[in-house]
Amino acid sequence: MPELKPRYAKLAWKLLPDIWGLIKPRWGTLTIGFLLMVVNRVSGLILPGSTKYLYDDVFIKRRSDLLLPIVLLVVGATLIQGLTSFGLTQLLSKSSQRMISELRSKVQAHIGRLPLSFFDANKTGALVSRIMNDIEGVRNLIGTGLFEFVGGMITAIFALVYLLHTSAMMTGVVFAVLLIFGIVVNKAFKIIRPIFRARPKINAEVTGRLAESLGGIRVVKGYQAEERERKIFAAGGQRLLDNVLKILTATSLMSLSATGLMGLLGALIILLGARQVLSGRMSPGTFVSYTAFLGMLIAPVFQIVGIGPEITEALTGLERIREVLDEKRESEFSGRTERLDRISGKVAFENVNFAYEVNKPVLYDINFESEPGTVTAFVGPSGAGKSTTIGLIASFYVPTSGRVLVDTVDLAHVELDSYRRQLGVVLQETFLFDGTIRENVAFARPDATEEEILAACVTARVDEFAKNLENKYETVVGERGVKLSGGQKQRVSIARALLANPRILILDEATSSVDSESEALIQEGLIHLMRGRTTFVIAHRLSTVRHAQQILMIEAGRIIERGTHESLCAAGDRYYDLFTKQQDGSGADSSEAFINVVPQKLSTQSKVLSLDRVDEMRRSNNRGRKAKS
Repeated sequence: MPELKPRYAKLAWKLLPDIWGLIKPRWGTLTIGFLLMVVNRVSGLILPGSTKYLYDDVFIKRRSDLLLPIVLLVVGATLIQGLTSFGLTQLLSKSSQRMISELRSKVQAHIGRLPLSFFDANKTGALVSRIMNDIEGVRNLIGTGLFEFVGGMITAIFALVYLLHTSAMMTGVVFAVLLIFGIVVNKAFKIIRPIFRARPKINAEVTGRLAESLGGIRVVKGYQAEERERKIFAAGGQRLLDNVLKILTATSLMSLSATGLMGLLGALIILLGARQVLSGRMSPGTFVSYTAFLGMLIAPVFQIVGIGPEITEALTGLERIREVLDEKRESEFSGRTERLDRISGKVAFENVNFAYEVNKPVLYDINFESEPGTVTAFVGPSGAGKSTTIGLIASFYVPTSGRVLVDTVDLAHVELDSYRRQLGVVLQETFLFDGTIRENVAFARPDATEEEILAACVTARVDEFAKNLENKYETVVGERGVKLSGGQKQRVSIARALLANPRILILDEATSSVDSESEALIQEGLIHLMRGRTTFVIAHRLSTVRHAQQILMIEAGRIIERGTHESLCAAGDRYYDLFTKQQDGSGADSSEAFINVVPQKLSTQSKVLSLDRVDEMRRSNNRGRKAKS
């Protein structure tokens, strides 16, 4: 087949295991389909074959007794052809649709298990395009497209045998013309192949940008960027249009060439056939039958050419799917054999270094320990490495060197499912699904009872606003929770974390984006959420972490200070400077955030500095600095 050489022939061979993987579970269905196809194609040969007897015996020899049998034979063959065509369409179309559904589920499940580094490198829209669009084209590998190709080949072989038997000379002329046609097709597909390969990439890029634009519509509108986004999408759409137009131009030229060559072939067959009939070497019925079978040979050739781009597209889509499936899941990285069925929550970093890209480290020699039930706070400027450290605790990433230990077990060797079911996360930007409040809370534990869900909502103060909504807990929150306020979304997020009942809790600026009233309510929920759990807090407002058992000051990927709020202020170094600047910038510290968050048995272990004491220490340090100068 010219259109599959040489690149796609190699690609088909490379993807043979994947194609077999699609065919194997449907072997029985495909076998039945193949048998139906053979019957369908053989019955389709009855009509052109009967023309010889109709002309030579009924018309010329006046054998009227043969007319009814010929008619009945043609009617029976046509009926069989129609029924087998219906059966093939039902059998193969439904089978291919089931395959698409199963393959989409398989790819989605695989992508969901890939490490975060994969998502950092790939746009969401591009991944959606692979799941939805690339897989759609794969159906031609086992659906009606495949059988049209195979069926066309079978019909062409039957027709070729008859044509050679009838007139080898005329069939030789046919082959010469078809050879020229094959050269034209091959030239055309050399142009079409790279264009076909570019189309899914362009489509993925356009889809990805569209998804980003719609997902960030508030930012777009806030900066009056609708026209810019329109131009960007229009430019992407133009690229896609240009690609399609190139394909249409190439296929149109190929069709034009094919039509011209077939017209030439028809004229040659008429000329040669008429001479054969006039010389008595061929009967009129045989000539009519020959032209009918010639049509049975040429039609499948056109059919094969037509299905060629679809198979090419299917192979390209399958190749892109294989690229995704070849990505290692988080659980497939070597050494993940340890299970953490029940942890106490002790976390330790031992000489941890980390880089997202080779030779571009973002964390350097991080060492600390967090005892079960304590609060550890990470503070420092943006980009210092706080979120990266949190990502390592959640095992979203694996250290470049060093170890992250949970209950003395290296997280790099832990089965992630066993660990993450004991992990809770409350982020600054709360993500809610487009479902009800109840569904979003139950997302942490779908098997939770109604009583457990309601208890979590009451503790997180979700009930205080849910009871005023028309549909209560059945209120649909909209995409990303747009129908709720920031504080309401955060309370739902806290209820979700409460329901998960984690041993290790991560709070990433959980109250920084809400108003004071909402913050006070959220703090109450956080008090319950943090009690008895090993908690890690990222905070920019240092007043919110004064009661943490351990505060780690991170700058440029390094821990530059560590201790309690009291000891760090007493040291009068970077943390103290940052804290006093925040106090100076905001006046008296009115925030009492986290004032009672630490468990009672631990809060007595560290005495919190009063603001008066902080002011006294600040004045003392300033006097000391002046004296030195």
